[in-house]
Amino acid sequence: MKREDVLWAVASFLGGVALLAVGIYQHLWAPAPLFAVPLAITCLGVAVRRSRPLLALGLGVVAFAGDFAMGFSLGTVIVVTDNFYAAVRYGPRVLGRWMLGITSVFAVVAGVAAGILMREVETAAVILVQCALVGTTPVITGMIIRQLEDQAAAERARAEQVARLAELDRAAAVQAERARMARELHDMIANHFSAIAIQSTAVLSRADLDGDTVRAVLGSIRENSLQGMTEMRSMIGLLRRDDEEAEAVRRRVAEAGELAERAREAGLEVRFQVDGEVRELPVPVDLAGYRIIQESLTNVLKHGGKAADVVVGYRPGAVTLTVDNPLGDAGRRHSGADTGASTGTDAVMSAGAGIIGMRERVALVGGELDAGPYGDGWRVRALLPTEGLA
Repeated sequence: MKREDVLWAVASFLGGVALLAVGIYQHLWAPAPLFAVPLAITCLGVAVRRSRPLLALGLGVVAFAGDFAMGFSLGTVIVVTDNFYAAVRYGPRVLGRWMLGITSVFAVVAGVAAGILMREVETAAVILVQCALVGTTPVITGMIIRQLEDQAAAERARAEQVARLAELDRAAAVQAERARMARELHDMIANHFSAIAIQSTAVLSRADLDGDTVRAVLGSIRENSLQGMTEMRSMIGLLRRDDEEAEAVRRRVAEAGELAERAREAGLEVRFQVDGEVRELPVPVDLAGYRIIQESLTNVLKHGGKAADVVVGYRPGAVTLTVDNPLGDAGRRHSGADTGASTGTDAVMSAGAGIIGMRERVALVGGELDAGPYGDGWRVRALLPTEGLA
């Protein structure tokens, strides 16, 4: 039994005794003190109303029947209504529907019987209303309160579910942002540093280079260093922004010619071609296309290639990017890039992340990517849609 229920039962008993003391009862044969017995029984039902709701209902019915047999006691009748209410609210769910039907039928039968016995419509109406107030009203009240509690519980469960879904969405968004940042950092740093490492290694390994060649290589190294620093500053500035502008470092496919020029400075023979009319592309397509060409040219350098053919094709609703490395040995060495089977500077700079990153970029814009041996060399071909993007 709960402490507050016991206290409420004691208070109900004392209130019922006070009503008996002032004579608010009608007796047929029993003296006033005897009415305290059904009152005590129904108050015991109040004490177990939440822990044993069916027991409280049984005690209430027994007490009401005993009180009705002796006459009528207002205190007992009032407490019985709490027994009915507690049984519906805390008992089995189906009990409420049964009790509503039983109490409604009882009220109607009692009213009709009283009208027949007393031959007075007014008396029948009064008794019907009284029975309804004693039996039907607490049952309906208990059903309403229980329904409201169920709705509140459902709302709490729904709110918890929404909170869990929001947390999952937040975690997914954080993971996606980390993956995007990893791709950007790889493309911005690894590609520039790969060219720097390759060129500096070549200078250190060749003792027969003249001054002009060394200065040209150092100039290319300086250009790649500055370009990498510029892009890194842009990324850091973007991460420090407080607003929600989604546009990152804006690189465009139209600037692919600059990539070809820097590759030529690094010693790679690049044949660059634009097929179709150059036009403005969506931001994600522009950035993905630029990074794919950048990564492809860097891979050619890392795997010892000497030449590359770059073709940018503007098609209706799409743009195609093709980078061919026609050298057989270098092309075969590309096959290790997809699995991370690279050594030396290549392993430090990429370890297979380049082609994986290109596939991720293409997947984000709903395009297609083919990267693998082609003829006696290696080909990277991407198809990026320019329409229907969110």
